[in-house]
Amino acid sequence: MQMSTAIQRFGVTPRFADSVVHRGTVYLVEVPSNLDADAGAQTTDLLASVERLLAKAGSDKAHLLMVTIYLADMADYEAMNAVWDAWLPAGCAPARACVQARLAKPEYRVEMALTAATVDGEKT
Repeated sequence: MQMSTAIQRFGVTPRFADSVVHRGTVYLVEVPSNLDADAGAQTTDLLASVERLLAKAGSDKAHLLMVTIYLADMADYEAMNAVWDAWLPAGCAPARACVQARLAKPEYRVEMALTAATVDGEKT
C-alpha cells in the first residue's frame, strides 16, 4: 500500500504552523496562553490546547509517540507532572524527556514538543 506524501499544515503563520501532519505522523509544539499562571495551571492550559490541535490533525493523546517537555525551572517538575499524570490515559505513555531551558518569553513556565500517530495511522 502506497501512502501519500502530502504534507498538511494547520494554523500556518509566516513563522510556524500549529501542527504538521506527514505520513500518519503529527508534529506540534505548544506553549501556554495563561502567562500569569503557575507551572501547574500553564501545563493544564497547554495540554487542553494540545488536545484540540491533535483532534484537528486526526489524532489524540492516546496516540502520542514522543514528547519533549521544556521547563523554565526544574523546581516546577512535580507540579507539571501532577497535571501530566492526570491528563495522560493509562497505558499510553509516550517516550518522554524533560529538560530545563531558557524559554522564548520569561513568563513561560513550560513548553512542549510532541509527536503523535494519526488515529488511523494513514492520514497525511
